[in-house]
Amino acid sequence: MKSPGYQYGVAVVRVLVAALIVVAVVAQLQNSFGYWRSHGLDVGFQLANFFSFFTIEANVASVVVLLIGAIYAFARRSDPRWYLLFRVIVVTYMGVTGVVYNLLLRGVELPQGVTVEWSNEVLHVVACAYLVLDWIFAPGRVPLNWRSLRAIVIFPLVWVAYTLIRAPFTVDVNKGKAWYPYPFLNPSLANEGYFSVFFYVVLIAGVVCGVGAAAIWVSRRWKGALAA
Repeated sequence: MKSPGYQYGVAVVRVLVAALIVVAVVAQLQNSFGYWRSHGLDVGFQLANFFSFFTIEANVASVVVLLIGAIYAFARRSDPRWYLLFRVIVVTYMGVTGVVYNLLLRGVELPQGVTVEWSNEVLHVVACAYLVLDWIFAPGRVPLNWRSLRAIVIFPLVWVAYTLIRAPFTVDVNKGKAWYPYPFLNPSLANEGYFSVFFYVVLIAGVVCGVGAAAIWVSRRWKGALAA
């Protein structure tokens, strides 16, 4: 059981990291706005594209998780079940974001305008690492059952379906082709076409399941520090 000082410290750090993520998202969005306007692009369409990035969605969800978690840490309460499930889902997505970015996307130019480098590192490295560490060491966590894994995989499947269905109806005006948030989802970039996309989707689904299972295992084998 951790001391009140430790729990308050966790709460404060959660608020600070949430604020850092917000600043990073806003900085990239502001930079992208300038790029879109200077190139005469449809701002509404580009904004929809911006929030179609899995990274952005996972980081926005992280802000919500961290702020709610800060409230529970300040109150020195254990996480309620609904929040714990939401928390493990977001932790999984952030862990997957860190893994996929650093293995597949680091150094790849993404279609969001000029990338803000420090913001990119915050959203793909710093925030991802903190969410995982917070899951392991922060107070309030209680064991999860393995059925939670089913809830974890729902959103990535919906996101992939949304992306692949939407893309053929969009146009990247810079290239005159369908817009995909990540190159490994674009069948026109590989000789194998949709087979290659299917391979990456299965691979990432495996990573999601693996990271989610690891997070659940941590909750079951490492009880963490329960609030008094």
